[in-house]
Amino acid sequence: MKTLLHLCYFGSIANYTAMIKAEKVIFEVNDNYQKQTLRNRTYIYGANGKLSLNLSILHTKDGLKQAYRDIKIEHQFNTLKTHWKSLESAYRTSPYFEFYEDDLAPLFEKKPEFLMDFNFECQEVLLDCLQLDLNSSKTVSFNLETDDTIDDYRKFVSAKNNSIGQEFSKYNQVFENKYGFIHNLSILDLLFNEGPNATTYLEEQANLI
Repeated sequence: MKTLLHLCYFGSIANYTAMIKAEKVIFEVNDNYQKQTLRNRTYIYGANGKLSLNLSILHTKDGLKQAYRDIKIEHQFNTLKTHWKSLESAYRTSPYFEFYEDDLAPLFEKKPEFLMDFNFECQEVLLDCLQLDLNSSKTVSFNLETDDTIDDYRKFVSAKNNSIGQEFSKYNQVFENKYGFIHNLSILDLLFNEGPNATTYLEEQANLI
């Protein structure tokens, strides 16, 4: 079965579960950019609970809609460096942070121009960490509806839908003893806590989406 997904900034566990379930993944690249989505944000488990890491973007002065592919990242406040410091603070004591640190750290030293291009670059590094060989393509046009040959999981891009992934199995999290288990965080949370077992975990959750 083909699966249609939005490309996210270090996407959620649900997003990667959908990827691993699919025979082929099609990434939506012809939609308009929307606020309050995981296109430019990801959620991690910090010392004070759930923490949102948001990439600043350059908005048009006229306020008109922009295509996702045309969205540029704002680097005035060195957001990526701040995100890496947050990840170090949150996961330095996790079992596998040091194992993946050298692969991921260079991404946060860059100053990429376009959000979509950077998200693809981040995803390639993550797929390598997960040892996933993804059969994928990109959309050639935007279609609101899909036929019955495609599983449409574009809804996973929403940052507001807190119910996604609630049925997923628990795994060990660094600050779980303080705030309990937090479901469906960034794939980075799973990777740093479960390491090579992350792929097996995703496969086990595939029937829950």
